[in-house]
Amino acid sequence: MAACGRVRRMFGLSAALQLLLIAAAGAQKGGHSQGQGPGANFVSFVGQGGGAVSAVQQLPQSPQLQQPQQQQPPQPPQPAFPAGGPSARRGGAGAGGGWKLAEEESCREDVTRVCPKHTWSNNLAVLECLQDVREPENEISSDCNHLLWNYKLNLTTDPKFESVAREVCKSTISEIKECADETVGKGYLVSCLVDHRGNITEYQCHQYITKMTAIIFSDYRLICGFMDDCKNDINTLKCGSIRLGEKDAHSQGEVVSCLEKGLVKEAEERDPKIQVSELCKKAILRVAELSSDDFHLDRHLYFACRDDRERFCENTQAGEGRVYKCLFNHKFEESMSEKCREALTTRQKLIAQDYKVSYSLAKSCKSDLKKYRCNVENLPRSREARLSYLLMCLESAVHRGRQVSSECQGEMLDYRRMLMEDFSLSPEIILSCRGEIEHHCSGLHRKGRTLHCLMKVVRGEKGNLGMNCQQALQTLIQETDPGADYRIDRALNEACESVIQTACKHIRSGDPMILSCLMEHLYTEKMVEDCEHRLLELQYFISRDWKLDPVLYRKCQGDASRLCHTHGWNETSDLMMTPGAVFSCLYRHAYRTEEQGRRLSRECRAEVQRILHQRALDVKLDPALQDKCLIDLGKWCSEKTETGQELECLQDHLDDLAVECRDIVGNLTELESEDIQIEALLMRACEPIIQNFCHDVADNQIDSGDLMECLIQNKHQKDMNEKCAIGVTHFQLVQMKDFRFSYKFKMACKEDVLKLCPNIKKKVDVVICLSTTVRNDTLQEAKEHRVSLKCRKQLRVEELEMTEDIRLEPDLYEACKSDIKNYCSTVQYGNAQIIECLKENKKQLSTRCHQKVFKLQETEMMDPELDYTLMRVCKQMIKRFCPEADSKTMLQCLKQNKNSELMDPKCKQMITKRQITQNTDYRLNPVLRKACKADIPKFCHGILTKAKDDSELEGQVISCLKLRYADQRLSPDCEDQIRIIIQESALDYRLDPQLQLHCSEEISSLCAEEAAAQEQTGQVEECLKVNLLKIKTEMCKKEVLNMLKESKADIFVDPVLHTACALDIKHHCAAITPGRGRQMSCLMEALEDKRVRLQPECKKRLNDRIEMWSYAAKVAPADGFSDLAMQVMTSPSKNYILSVISGSICILFLIGLMCGRITKRVTRELKDR
Repeated sequence: MAACGRVRRMFGLSAALQLLLIAAAGAQKGGHSQGQGPGANFVSFVGQGGGAVSAVQQLPQSPQLQQPQQQQPPQPPQPAFPAGGPSARRGGAGAGGGWKLAEEESCREDVTRVCPKHTWSNNLAVLECLQDVREPENEISSDCNHLLWNYKLNLTTDPKFESVAREVCKSTISEIKECADETVGKGYLVSCLVDHRGNITEYQCHQYITKMTAIIFSDYRLICGFMDDCKNDINTLKCGSIRLGEKDAHSQGEVVSCLEKGLVKEAEERDPKIQVSELCKKAILRVAELSSDDFHLDRHLYFACRDDRERFCENTQAGEGRVYKCLFNHKFEESMSEKCREALTTRQKLIAQDYKVSYSLAKSCKSDLKKYRCNVENLPRSREARLSYLLMCLESAVHRGRQVSSECQGEMLDYRRMLMEDFSLSPEIILSCRGEIEHHCSGLHRKGRTLHCLMKVVRGEKGNLGMNCQQALQTLIQETDPGADYRIDRALNEACESVIQTACKHIRSGDPMILSCLMEHLYTEKMVEDCEHRLLELQYFISRDWKLDPVLYRKCQGDASRLCHTHGWNETSDLMMTPGAVFSCLYRHAYRTEEQGRRLSRECRAEVQRILHQRALDVKLDPALQDKCLIDLGKWCSEKTETGQELECLQDHLDDLAVECRDIVGNLTELESEDIQIEALLMRACEPIIQNFCHDVADNQIDSGDLMECLIQNKHQKDMNEKCAIGVTHFQLVQMKDFRFSYKFKMACKEDVLKLCPNIKKKVDVVICLSTTVRNDTLQEAKEHRVSLKCRKQLRVEELEMTEDIRLEPDLYEACKSDIKNYCSTVQYGNAQIIECLKENKKQLSTRCHQKVFKLQETEMMDPELDYTLMRVCKQMIKRFCPEADSKTMLQCLKQNKNSELMDPKCKQMITKRQITQNTDYRLNPVLRKACKADIPKFCHGILTKAKDDSELEGQVISCLKLRYADQRLSPDCEDQIRIIIQESALDYRLDPQLQLHCSEEISSLCAEEAAAQEQTGQVEECLKVNLLKIKTEMCKKEVLNMLKESKADIFVDPVLHTACALDIKHHCAAITPGRGRQMSCLMEALEDKRVRLQPECKKRLNDRIEMWSYAAKVAPADGFSDLAMQVMTSPSKNYILSVISGSICILFLIGLMCGRITKRVTRELKDR
């Protein structure tokens, strides 16, 4: 290098001979023209150059140029030239009779055999022909090789070589100040011209400099200073004996190739055994750089790829690195030879170490590199020279919205694709992932398959990957930036081509939104399996660095800097953050309310939402979730491998998760509650329902929980598909674990929860706490409710939603699990079907479950709107009959309209069920409970003392009140309610629990036909009355007698008699107020009055009732004086009975008087004695 005087110029005289070929050829044809101008010196110089072989001892030679012969391995002896040399033999070196290579004895045979005849007179044409021979059958002799080498060696050291350059490139030198200032006669000028040959516009000069380079690059010993800088490395790496023993000693491009491989190998080893010296590294890279425009100059690659060039790049013009690029593009073709592929890979690795080794990249990006300060001049081994640094620096400018020339961006795209295609071009991957590649990914070298295999391992699908390897992969993904253009990732591009053509054809090729489009179609019918895998493998890394999504970065870089303290696109400080930390920060701010402040811009928020919606498809796309929940995923969810199942599994086991994992899953679930569209799979499954029923809320830019609320409300529509229903129910179940998971509930009630229900977390407990507070405030008629109005409204929604599925009430579900299995195993969840099943099997339930069901029924009866089944079955009837009814009086309103002709049969049946339930216990009838709150403890105290909480009294209290009603001893309000109950149960025996309990056998045996009737109108009760004498069971007989007793109190409670006598009541008793037996007494009087003619059916029924009452009076004597008096007063023969009783009293009085006088007389007589 010292001989050339400049570190930056490796070749001394680097590129000057093959233009002489052109000029000299013209001179030869013109008879050695004596004309003026550059041509004359050209011809003269060629002649002298040819004669330089004979004058080799006389020409000045530096030690650096002589040493290579000493350093070379043993070679055939030098040809002996006579004193004076060949030129002397042939008449000197005159212009007219110059020395000819073709006439030299050692080369004559080779020239005749290999070179076209028209080139024999031109030494340089012969030289080019002979040095490009590589076919085994055409190899030139060793003597000829040495003659050629001596010819080139002396030619490149001749001072006249520089003088020709000065004459041919006169105008160019004057334009390039650096070259004009070079010292004359030192050999620096041509080196300078080689450095600036990209800027040479003068045709002859450009050809001169370009063509001459081939001579220098044919042998490393001819490169000025190269031997000095690399001689020790050549020996250490044993590069001098590469072709030992072979005929072609002239092809010393193999030595440079060997050094290049040594340099590359060193970069790929953590502790290299052999290290290339710094001087030689610079020299190697400089050689590669200066051979970057014409692939002929890389002699090893030229010979290795000559056939491949003809096969793949036949029409590609040489120069400006075009042939290199063409061969790079075909590197992984099946028909590419292995030796060429290896040579291309080595050159690509050199480009990765120094971007200047790529002529097209260095030229296209020169101004951009300078503009954005991406390079440092004259430091080829510096960090700034690495391809990765250049790409990162320029990509940063692009991502910041700066202008980078289209030519440079095109070159960047090519080299980013190159790095993604071949992992071996990245030394960090080789260093950090060697073991993983050998273990998991051997044999997958081509077209980016190895990188995707490593990505697959990182995702946990094939094993584990070391942290260093993961970091190396992450760095490579940032360098190549495939998120900006999917075509950079060849494996992804090929796998997803069909999907892109069908699903994303509306998006411009290369647009970053192609990846977003592919994510939107993940797990859809349009997606193919191979594309799905490649896409998720790439997205795994993009999700860990927010900057790798160019659209997100462009729209959110300001927000990220302001809120998350990020730095520039290629700043390494961001790498110190936890993977995914910046995006986590962004989405936390995306869902803040205006009151919380510091929200994202609208553009950024929309972008964050888009990515959240896409990444929710796979837990591995959430770095924090995968990192913190790795152990829990293995522990609880190892079998949940289907799409979306892993997150659902974590949510199901929320209480069992480790603290950090639980927090992350909780935060994500809380986010979902606000924006359920994050659940992309659920949204796809529910698309028909959303379009039909929820399109208004779905179109809102801000969800705020409205969409999920709509889906819940329409969960049981006919259009609802199973997947959607299951997804919605699962989300409801997850919401029960924490009230924060219900966004609207949380926002409406968070202050109330903090104030009234602190330290309560589970939603069901919070709902109970707040509901209890609301109920107590209502019962106590508090002036001001403690629970705010907006919370009370949302609380109502939550209460209604919870009634739909027993699993939404965890305490009830846990208490009844075994009962569900025993009695409701065939019943599906949802639509409150399990709850309804438990109610129907209430008597068979376990004690704990029975108590919970009773409590549930008590709540539902107090607030019928919470009775999901009733509300669902009677929805239309409520609209028809009770549009103005309060939720608390809904059932009461339905009962009043139960027998309307317009009443839906299914609703009527459901109302009857609820009446049956109410009549089992007064506590299940809030209206009765309120009306009889004084009467119940007064008349039924004995029953209450025996009662148990959470257990039905089987109608005992109501039966007790019925008897008091017959005795006309109840308060007016209570009497009204009992009358209603008696009237209803008189029409349907099922509404009388005591009658059902004690007369079940009699009903089955005596009244089976009546009990089987579809419509109950009192047939069973009438049957039992008629068959009273056949009833053997005392308790049943007593119940029937009680019915008879009740009917005497009011004709309305005897439907058969009331129907038969309806006209007579209208004609004869219309003025009589109903109740207290008044209308019954009126009918009895009419029966006794011979002037009144009753309807035959009424008369018959009345006579039957008199007989029954008479029998009842005999069978069931009065329990006490009050009962006896009541029986007399309500008896049809009360006048007769009263006259008899009065006469008896008078007789007894007279007897008493008489007896009293006799005793008084006897007493006197005794005193007188």
